[in-house]
Amino acid sequence: MNRTSRPTAVLTYVWLVVAAVVLLFPVLLTVVGGFVQSRYLVARPPGLFSGHYDVASYVRAWGQEVVPLVPAFLNSLFVGVVIMLAHLVTSSLAAYALVFLRTPFRLPLFWFFLATIMIPYEAIVVPNALFIRALGLGDDQWALVLPFLANGFGVFLMRQAFRAFPVELHQAARVDGCSHLRFLTTILLPLVRPSLTALAVWSFLQGWNMYFWPLIISSTNNSLNTLQTAVFALKSNESADPGLLLAGITITLVPTLLLVVLGQRFLVRGFTAGAVK
Repeated sequence: MNRTSRPTAVLTYVWLVVAAVVLLFPVLLTVVGGFVQSRYLVARPPGLFSGHYDVASYVRAWGQEVVPLVPAFLNSLFVGVVIMLAHLVTSSLAAYALVFLRTPFRLPLFWFFLATIMIPYEAIVVPNALFIRALGLGDDQWALVLPFLANGFGVFLMRQAFRAFPVELHQAARVDGCSHLRFLTTILLPLVRPSLTALAVWSFLQGWNMYFWPLIISSTNNSLNTLQTAVFALKSNESADPGLLLAGITITLVPTLLLVVLGQRFLVRGFTAGAVK
């Protein structure tokens, strides 16, 4: 490293440290606030670092009787896993058809998938809710995931990954008698594993952090509460206990933070795959 680049590198690291502190400080306050007794949280100034810590708020939040978080956690896990698996299957199959099958109107179909990304989420919530209730599924757990089993962004991501694959290898496999499904599952998908992992992480986070749709569906059935709606209900029922609320928020953050930290490498590789030849 030459002398002119050292000050630049130092300034870069200083800026990154400052930015990390600013971004992570609210998360730190939330996690620490769940361990602080409520009387210290409502003090002026709040005694977040007073040294009076216990796990009572976390125990109460997890075993809350008014707003039970355990069923809500299971519902959120169900939503995240089902949406993730559905996106992997539907996006891979649709992208394969758009890249390797000589079907008519492939490009207009791809434009159609892209157009679905541009539709505001709020514009389809009410029609979806009316449709789900018309099917008689308003009180069923599958109502949480049915409108989100396919996604235009997933099709776009997998199509870009498949386009970087040599077409000649696909043609050679077809000549050797390899079926479309076998080629997709045994040859193509293992080679685009970073994109698959990135799509899996992104899809799970989309399902896990979903709030508006579960709020509408669970308005008539509290057993369909996810963690996001349960924490909102916890705020309404236990507004006088900030420690309990912060503990509930932390419980919702833990899976998200773990998934992002552990899958960050795959996210970067998957979203940048095909960008550089």
